[in-house]
Amino acid sequence: MNKLDALKADRVLTVVRADSIPDAADLCHALAAGGIRTVELTFTTPDVLDHIRRCADAVARAGILLGVGTVMTADQAAAAIDAGAAFLVTPGLRPAVAEAAVARDIPVFLGALTPSEVAQAVDLGSTAVKIFPASSMGPKYLSDLHGPYPDVDLVPSGGINADNARAYLDAGALAVTAGTGVVPPVEVAAGNWTEITSRAAGFVAAMGV
Repeated sequence: MNKLDALKADRVLTVVRADSIPDAADLCHALAAGGIRTVELTFTTPDVLDHIRRCADAVARAGILLGVGTVMTADQAAAAIDAGAAFLVTPGLRPAVAEAAVARDIPVFLGALTPSEVAQAVDLGSTAVKIFPASSMGPKYLSDLHGPYPDVDLVPSGGINADNARAYLDAGALAVTAGTGVVPPVEVAAGNWTEITSRAAGFVAAMGV
């Protein structure tokens, strides 16, 4: 199984930004039940590496890709990979993070916005390029980027919701990033997994893929 098969099939990943996650495995399974099998926890969540260590193997066996985002340094990258992260995500161009991921054969999505940054991300070995903040530019910007970069996989992030996700996919996105509309921090902290499954399923249905 290719490391990104679930993402390519579902065409959506969820980024979780919460101050508290009572059980990361339960969160992942709740999202997967709603049709989202790629989950990004972030270094903005306390003890994120402990969450990854406790459940990475178990969720991987269930076909769920669990990665870590907001990775800023090579040390963070190495720690995330050692904890079991299946992929890494950065908010912007982070050459040291890319180097650490490439050396360990771990997919990395480097953040970029401008055409020059997209080119740099590709040169650094980015598996796909995260376009952030996508909502500032809109779906057409993605199709514009695919003019000079037809073969670069783009994943827009920031401001993507059930109402506009389809437009980004139609503009050529490999996948879109779902945020607090699917995983509101208060629902995550409360362990309201039924609500999160429902939100994930609603987002996936709106995408129409």
